[in-house]
Amino acid sequence: MTDLVVRRLLIDLETPFDRHWCGGDAFRSALFNALSMSFPVGEQFFIDSVRNGFKALPPEQQQRFKAEVQGFVGQEATHRRVHALFNAHLDKQGLVNDWAPRAQKRLKLLEGADARHWLAITAANEHFTAIFAEWMLQNHDWLDGSEARLKTMWLWHSAEESEHKSTAFDLYQALGGTHEWRITWFRRVTLIFLGDTLRQTINNLRHDGTLWKWRTWKSAASYLFGKRGLVRQSYRPWREYLRPDFHPSQQESDLSRRWLEDNMNAYTPVGA
Repeated sequence: MTDLVVRRLLIDLETPFDRHWCGGDAFRSALFNALSMSFPVGEQFFIDSVRNGFKALPPEQQQRFKAEVQGFVGQEATHRRVHALFNAHLDKQGLVNDWAPRAQKRLKLLEGADARHWLAITAANEHFTAIFAEWMLQNHDWLDGSEARLKTMWLWHSAEESEHKSTAFDLYQALGGTHEWRITWFRRVTLIFLGDTLRQTINNLRHDGTLWKWRTWKSAASYLFGKRGLVRQSYRPWREYLRPDFHPSQQESDLSRRWLEDNMNAYTPVGA
């Protein structure tokens, strides 16, 4: 089990930021904004999934997970709060969050379902966020030109996602979740996640008035499919989840630890 530290981010999220806050790039700003729009609803679902999974464990196993679950819940609750503040500025910019209400409607279909289904969905989403987080930490220069506070926010979030990427996965296995259902939900989540990301990004660009500009599509092609593109570099770690012997810890690196050590002035541990 991992000791997960809950951290309070020491940045200003009250002051508004530019519409194209990500280095002046319309596409990258729209993509990050789309992801942020999904986080408050998504993080709450992950919290509920892990809490319910923990409660479903036999008492003799709960002690093994207790500290990690508390850390996971604390980190995700902090992410939810920070991105709610960020999203409030997007609302004022005239962007419309269609992802969150769509996700809430789908999640209602899971009410009363076995806790392992919730955990399988959470583990699949956590794999996506962990892949994106690792890629962000490796390619942090894509955020150069952005306000320092916003670059810090996204890299802090990435570092913590890398830290807790195994929690839901381990709970799922501890409850006897099968490989078949893990993969079934992973494939479904892949289609839903990619579809929602695309729809919300396009929606953001349309409201921004930059959807049909050549530089928007040029930026998208480079960011997603270029030599260091997100899709190009993420396909292989995405595919590894399909292996029967896969575990998130197999994709460990020291990038998360190094960022947290090098940026201790950006946060304070809660309760320290």
